[in-house]
Amino acid sequence: MMKTYASIATLTALLLSLVAPQLANAAGAAVIKNLSGAVSAQRADGSVRALGKNSELEVGEVITTAKGSYASVKFTDGGELTLQPDTTVKIDQYGFDEAKPKEDSLVFSLVKGGLRSITGLVGKRGNRDAYKLNTETATIGIRGTDYRAAYCNGNCGKNTNGLYLSVISGIINAKNAAGDVDFSAGTFGFVSSKTILPVNLPNKPGGVPGVGDKDKGKGDTSGSGCYTSGA
Repeated sequence: MMKTYASIATLTALLLSLVAPQLANAAGAAVIKNLSGAVSAQRADGSVRALGKNSELEVGEVITTAKGSYASVKFTDGGELTLQPDTTVKIDQYGFDEAKPKEDSLVFSLVKGGLRSITGLVGKRGNRDAYKLNTETATIGIRGTDYRAAYCNGNCGKNTNGLYLSVISGIINAKNAAGDVDFSAGTFGFVSSKTILPVNLPNKPGGVPGVGDKDKGKGDTSGSGCYTSGA
């Protein structure tokens, strides 16, 4: 009988060790630090919930700010996102364990709108490919970086539609079906489509919100680690 109990205890401990990390990554990836106006989260099953200050955000949820609304999101690795009005972001993957840096992961998609990002520990602790931002024309990776990005779709004056990049510090890598290009601090980049290689721009792209022009909204994208995207 004692052997049976011991076997059950061992099996239970093993199952907990396997399930616990998955539970940790499935919920509590981040919290709403501050917000103004209407902000919601849609789960994978289609259900929608209103968010408030200190609301937890789960992997797989789609976060949306309404017109005139803002939200500040704080991840457990110390990273932050500030979502501007009319913004939709999906948390695709997230994993952070202080004792296991090689298992770090933060993958999110900017569906529309704009945001500011200040990167946390994910992507800076040995696994530099752990952090990825998916956009319409390219996937952006960081190298301990502060940067801005703006996706223009008829909202940037005479500028060509596409993804504009501005690197404040460090290096970012823009990758799509045509290849990948690194952009270092002080440079500007442009990605016109998924099938055309990202290119360096000789000058700041004037008229592009958050990259060529200073953002004047409450989201304040003038600081380091910021990027915005208009859809």
